[in-house]
Amino acid sequence: MSGIAGAGTAPRGKRVLLLGATGTIGRATVSALAAHGHDVVCLVRPGRGETFSRETPCGVTVREGDVTDPQGLARQGIRGERFDVLVSCLASRTGAPEDAWAIDYQAHSDALKTVREAGIAQMVLLSAICVQKPLLEFQKAKLAFEGELIASGMTYSIVRPTAFFKSLSGQIDRLRNGKPFLLFGNGELTACKPISDRDLAEFIAGCLDDLSRWNRILPVGGPGPAITPRQQGEELFRLLERKPAFKRVPVALMDAIIYGLDLAGRVAPGLKAKAELARIGRYYATESMLVLNPASGRYDEEATPSFGSDTLFDFYELAIRHGVQVQRGDHAVF
Repeated sequence: MSGIAGAGTAPRGKRVLLLGATGTIGRATVSALAAHGHDVVCLVRPGRGETFSRETPCGVTVREGDVTDPQGLARQGIRGERFDVLVSCLASRTGAPEDAWAIDYQAHSDALKTVREAGIAQMVLLSAICVQKPLLEFQKAKLAFEGELIASGMTYSIVRPTAFFKSLSGQIDRLRNGKPFLLFGNGELTACKPISDRDLAEFIAGCLDDLSRWNRILPVGGPGPAITPRQQGEELFRLLERKPAFKRVPVALMDAIIYGLDLAGRVAPGLKAKAELARIGRYYATESMLVLNPASGRYDEEATPSFGSDTLFDFYELAIRHGVQVQRGDHAVF
C-alpha cells in the first residue's frame, strides 16, 4: 500500500446510509464498511431487498426505496433515525445524457438536501477521474454535483478512481475465441493505473475516519506503474499462451461513426443516445485515466496516487486460469 496515507483518524463506529450498494463497487464497499466496524444501512431498489440481504455481511441492514424520490429517501431510508455519514456509490447505468443528469446529478442533489435536513454532516462520494476533462454529459453531471457538495458546508470526500478491472477485461472472451486484441491507434495513446473493487472499497471506507481525506478531492489508482492497452493485450496473450495478434482501429473510424449517428439522430431521436455512447467509447480510447496536470494539459502518472495491493495482471490470471466470468454490466463499451 503506497501513495496515500492518513495524517490522523476520527473515532470509528459511525452509522452509515449507503446508496448504490448493489453495484460491484457498492457491494465491496458494504463489506469494507462493515469490516471497519460501521453500522451500515443500504437503500436498494424496490424488489431487490430480500435477495440482497442474503448477500450482505451479518449486521448490515437493507431497506427498499426509490433513490430518485427525496421523500422516499427520507421515509424508507432514513426513517427519522440518526445517521453520521452518507456514502454514495450510485452512478448512472449507461452514461447516456438523460440517465446521467437524472442519477449522477439530480438524484444526488436531492439526496444531499434530504440528508442535510436529517442532520447528516458528512458525505463520501464515489465520482470518477475522467471529470477532470468533461467532454461528455455524464462527466458534466458528476462535476455539477461535486460542486454542490463542496459548497454545501458538509464534510466531504470526493473519491475519483482511475480505471476498474472489469472495464479493462472486455476483450478476454475475444482472445479466448482466437480473435485479435483490438487497439485504438498504436495501443499507446492512453495509460491507466487500474484499481480493484476491493482496494477501492477499502479506500472509500477509510475516508470516514481519516481526517487527511476530509474536504478533499481524492484521485486514486491501484499499485504499480501505469499500463497501456498494448501492455494489457500482451499480458493476456502470455497468459493464454498465444502469440500476440493485434488489430488496429483508427480513431478516425470512431469519429465517422459518431458523425453518422449524430446525423441520423436528427430524424431518429433514439440514435442520439447511441451517438453519446459512441463518444464515451472514443473518450476512453483516447484519454488516459490518470491525474491531469492543469498547467501542461498532460496526464501525469507520477501525480496519480497508488493504493492497495491488487493488480490488473493478477486479476487477468485469475480470470483466465480459473475461468472467472467478468460481469461488466451496462457500462461495457467493448
